[in-house]
This record gives sequence, C-alpha cells and structure tokens, in this order.
Amino acid sequence: MNEQAHEVIDQVITVTTTYGLDVVGAIFILIVGWMAAGWGHRVTEKALSKSERIDPTLRTFFGSAVRYSVIVFTVLAVLQQFGIQTTSLLAVLGAAGLAIGLALQGTLSNVAAGVMLMIFRPFGIGDFIEAGDVSGTVTGVGLFTTQLDTIDGIYVIAPNSALWGEAVKNYSRNPTRRVDITLGIDYNDNIDAAIKVAQNVVDNEPLCRSEPPPQFVVGEMADSSVNIYVRAWTNTPDFWVAYFNLTKALKEACDEAGITIPFPQRSLHIESQIEN
Repeated sequence: MNEQAHEVIDQVITVTTTYGLDVVGAIFILIVGWMAAGWGHRVTEKALSKSERIDPTLRTFFGSAVRYSVIVFTVLAVLQQFGIQTTSLLAVLGAAGLAIGLALQGTLSNVAAGVMLMIFRPFGIGDFIEAGDVSGTVTGVGLFTTQLDTIDGIYVIAPNSALWGEAVKNYSRNPTRRVDITLGIDYNDNIDAAIKVAQNVVDNEPLCRSEPPPQFVVGEMADSSVNIYVRAWTNTPDFWVAYFNLTKALKEACDEAGITIPFPQRSLHIESQIEN
C-alpha cells in the first residue's frame, strides 16, 4: 500500500515538474488574452463612435470581430504552450472556412453589402427609397437585410446585396424637392393667361418656396392640348401635400378663369368620292 502511494506521489511530482510551468503559462495567457479581447472591443467601438458616418450596428460588428479575433489567437497560443502543433490545425480550419464560405456565398455577399451600406450610408432610418423593384420607408438596416414599410403599409425585407447592387433613389435625403405638374390647356386658350393663373396658384400655396423660383414653361404641343409645365419647390416632408394642393387649386382656378382643360380628342375628316 505504501509502495502504491509512493508511486502515485512520484507521478504527481513528475507531472507537476514537467507540465507545471506550462499550465501556469497557459493560465496567464488566457487571462491576458481575455483582458486584451475586452479592451480591444471597447477601444474599437469607442474609436468608431467618433465618426457619425459609421452606423452603430457596424461599430458593434467591428468591436465583436476584434474581440473574437483576439480570443482565437489566445486559444492558439495556449495550445502552442502545450506543444500542440497549430499549423495543421490552422490548415484544417482554413479548409473548413473555405468550404463554409462557398456554401454561404450568398449570405456573405449580403454581409459585405450590409457593411458597405453602413459605411457609405446612402440611406438611413426613416428615408423613403427606391431601388430596383423595392420601394418604401426604411425602418431598419442590418448586416444581412434591410427592412422597409411600403406606402400601403406592407412590411418588406430586402437582401442587402439587392440594394447595394442597384441604383438607389433616396427621396428623403435632400431638404427640398420639386413638384412637377403638367397643365394641359385648349389650343384656343390664351397661353399667357393660363401661365398667369398658374403663377397665382403657386404664389398662394404656403408650402411652395420662393427659392428656387418656380417655373412656368410651355413644354409640349400634344395631340389634344398645349401642355404647360408647372414646377415649384417645396420642403421634402411637404412634397405630397403640396402636390395634391396644387393639382386641386389649378383645376379650380382654370375653371374660374374660363380656361379649358381638354379631354383627349381626335378630329376625323371624311372625304367622299362620287363615282361617275
């Protein structure tokens, strides 16, 4: 019994002597690595928060990426401390990463597009945008998808790659927008009188801006009417209200001034031939 106890004690002493420093070193590396990962996370988010162009979601993403990168290097350092060859392990992880990347190619493209959208910020929360077949008010921007509400209240999730790969029209970015209305008058009506009526309507609309000045031009001699282009500027949030107000007021003012807004019509000329 004493001999067995001595053998166990000798084995413990041998293991402690052989691996003791390695265990202490591994624990020290783990502690330092864990602290460094947290410090890197905080410093990265703090540095990115100084730029207003970088989305908060992107700050969190980069902060987490730095943290987990430090943790991975820490684990590899601990394995190296025990004499484990990490070269073959890295090769296996690289091959697995390549296979996963190929399998998730579409998903990774959405992530890359999400990062680009957050960096360049072609639109933000609350903007009304149009890109390809998608249009609506942006309610959220993530790493994979962008959420929108359409004008008729439908919730839409669009892949980031679909938005980044298309030309994006942001109707909310600029502070002002131009209201374009085509006023068609009869060929027998006085053009200058019609333009005067349109000027009075725009001048009396409080949502229209004086700068840039509105425009009233004869833009087209169409089949059934002479088309006057009425162009007035308004603040972007007031665009649709100004558009509807001007459309209604132009119709009422033309009726009051005796200016005809003609229906589409065609003149038919019939020639009769009398056979001898």
